[in-house]
Amino acid sequence: MATELKLKLQEGDQAPDFSAATNGSGRVSLADFKGKQVILYFYPRDDTPGCTQEACGFRDHFAVFKKRGAVVLGVSVDPVKAHDKFVTKFKLPFPLLADDDKKIVNDYGVWGQKSFMGRKYEGIHRVTFLIGPDGKIKKIWPQVKPEQHAAEVLAAL
Repeated sequence: MATELKLKLQEGDQAPDFSAATNGSGRVSLADFKGKQVILYFYPRDDTPGCTQEACGFRDHFAVFKKRGAVVLGVSVDPVKAHDKFVTKFKLPFPLLADDDKKIVNDYGVWGQKSFMGRKYEGIHRVTFLIGPDGKIKKIWPQVKPEQHAAEVLAAL
């Protein structure tokens, strides 16, 4: 289904800083979480089957992530209004970042050509980055399976 993505960032690289609006009229930047582990997961669209499954996996493991000192942040190019509905509908306890200008998805190299049922289009590849307390990328999951992803990330902490 997905087209292979050539990642521009590697494990060990400094994570690009970002700042974005979030659901609930918030705003976060990577610098806000200095000294913590950050799980930055990119997903295509709010309230679609795979994205809902992935977000709910992070929700269901959220207490353990928090106990281990990790912060969970979801990123898509959906607007804040869509994030607000998605968070409310599924009771997501972590912020979703609205990357409307596609700066974060481009900085992290997760925006690119995809194909679905023979149709090619531009979109977000489902990729997760684990950023260490020092701001360096500790681990990258370039091929995410939504149903088991939260458990995989938890195992890496």
